[in-house]
Amino acid sequence: MMDVRFQRRIAAELLKCGVERVWLDPNGLDEIKEAVTREDVRMLIKRGLIRKVQKKGVSRARANYIHAQKEKGRRSGPGSRKGRKYARYPRKTRWVKNIRSIRRTLRDLRDSGAIDRHTYRRFYMLAKGGTFKNKNHLLMHMKAEGYIKEE
Repeated sequence: MMDVRFQRRIAAELLKCGVERVWLDPNGLDEIKEAVTREDVRMLIKRGLIRKVQKKGVSRARANYIHAQKEKGRRSGPGSRKGRKYARYPRKTRWVKNIRSIRRTLRDLRDSGAIDRHTYRRFYMLAKGGTFKNKNHLLMHMKAEGYIKEE
């Protein structure tokens, strides 16, 4: 192999890349070796004897495929789970889901005239305090106390 380090370095500067990314045509090494000025190297670049090698990248194809599968709900079996059940379904999210259904029920009962506003307020505050596990628990409690009649 001929010593073309100088030409490689000049080409790297002209091509604005690293020395490792400079490709020299193996068939034109004699011609490349004779290039002693920047202008000579510029001409070799123009003729295609010296080129810049494309950067190697990491393909996202596999990652994109996995992401698409996860969006469909795949790949979520027990072997893929890291956190506990309620780390994946947070306590606050559970609370919000639950309290909204309880409050909606109370609102419907009040608006339909099944309970008065004082009863509504009382049970609203009990619900806020976490007394009821769910909507059915609330209704069961109200029926037991005689606020609403059983169907």
